[in-house]
Amino acid sequence: MMKTPAMEVVSKYHVSGEELNREQQLVEAAKRDPVQFKPLYNLYYERIYMYIWQRMDDKEKAHDVTSQVFLKAMTNLHKYQFRGVPFASWLYRIAKSEVYSVFRQEQAQRTVSIDTHGLHGMMEEIQEDPYEGFAPLLGDAVASLDEEDLQLIEMRFFEKRPFKEIAEILEITENNAKVKTYRILEKLRKKLIDMRRAAR
Repeated sequence: MMKTPAMEVVSKYHVSGEELNREQQLVEAAKRDPVQFKPLYNLYYERIYMYIWQRMDDKEKAHDVTSQVFLKAMTNLHKYQFRGVPFASWLYRIAKSEVYSVFRQEQAQRTVSIDTHGLHGMMEEIQEDPYEGFAPLLGDAVASLDEEDLQLIEMRFFEKRPFKEIAEILEITENNAKVKTYRILEKLRKKLIDMRRAAR
C-alpha cells in the first residue's frame, strides 16, 4: 500500500493573492473592451505556446494552435468566471482541447516532455530508491500510460502544477485530482517492479 506523501510540490505556477487580483482586473477590463485583451495576450502567450509546443514538437503548428487558443479565449471571455486560480488555467484548458483536436484530426502522436527533476520527484512519491534500478525504467513506464493518466502526471510532476490548477484544467475536483494522481503512482510503482523483474 503506497503512503500518500504530505509534501506539496513547489510550483512555478503559484501566484500570490495580489497577483490574482491584478490579473482579474485585466480580465474585467478585457470583458468591457476587447482591445484590453492585449495585456493578457502578452502575459500568457509564451507560456501557452510552450505548453502546446512541448506536446506537438512542431514549432509552426504550435504557433498556429496558440493563435487559435487566444482567438477562442477572446471570443469566449464573457463566459470566463474567476475560481480562485490564475486566468492561465482557463487558457490551458482551451489549449488542451485544441491540442487533442489536432491529434484526433491528424492522427498524430503526441510528445511527452520528461525531465530528470520530474522523474526524481516521482521516484520520491512512489517511494522507491532510484538507485535500485527503477529510474532508467520510469520514463518508459510513464510513456506507456493512457492519455488521461499521462496528462495528469505530466502536469503534476513535469510542469509542477498545484492540484487546484490541475483540477481546474481537467474540470474535476481538487480531491479527485489528488486521488487519481496517487492511483496512477501506485500503478507506475507496480509496473516498474514488473519491468525490473522482466529485465533480469
